[in-house]
Amino acid sequence: MRRQTFDGNSDDELVFVLGWGNRIDHENVQWLIDELTGEFRVTVFELPDTINNFVEEYVLPIERYVETLDSFRLLGHSTGGLIGPYLDDAETRTYLSPWWGYAENHQGPALTLVRKLPISVPIVPTEVTERDAIGELATDRQLSEGAGRAAPSFLREIRYAQRALPPISDDAVVFCTLSDRLVSTRAIGDRVPSDRIRLYDGGHELFSSPDRDRRIDTLLTAVRDGPDAQ
Repeated sequence: MRRQTFDGNSDDELVFVLGWGNRIDHENVQWLIDELTGEFRVTVFELPDTINNFVEEYVLPIERYVETLDSFRLLGHSTGGLIGPYLDDAETRTYLSPWWGYAENHQGPALTLVRKLPISVPIVPTEVTERDAIGELATDRQLSEGAGRAAPSFLREIRYAQRALPPISDDAVVFCTLSDRLVSTRAIGDRVPSDRIRLYDGGHELFSSPDRDRRIDTLLTAVRDGPDAQ
């Protein structure tokens, strides 16, 4: 797991856990990091594409880091939003398109069988390299370097993590689009009341959406103040 810290205009610590296939140096990720460092010292975690154990390979490395901090705020995108509820003691929790459930087009008996395969090699095609699913501002480099195929072991561990997901804290704020093709918006609505959900127009990644400039102030306020954000 890759980790990089960006000093900002404050000593307030923000832990930002990226989604599956995101890279720290991708242009749209850097755009969001630049916005965040206006208010926070930002430590970003880039996730491995293939795992065999969700807790050991995703949760524990981040948990060990946050335990060294006196206090921190948490921002998680997609798979990072699935990891977030497993971490304790964040001052605020903000989730971007959290992967709390599989989208309807990613469900069914065929995928259930695929997840049971004892294979750790990426063989299952995904939509994370499609611009209309990710966001109109997704760059060619971002799409080509994303995780275009998933390993059955990864899909199985994600399903395990979704089923074992801890309760979502009362201070969590979620940003999502109702047109998301990659994660279940119903799973979000089942766990978070509407007054703590902030909608935007676009694809799965807010930071790759043309709506990002209109929503960035609301996002920064949510990260700073939690559910008091408007």
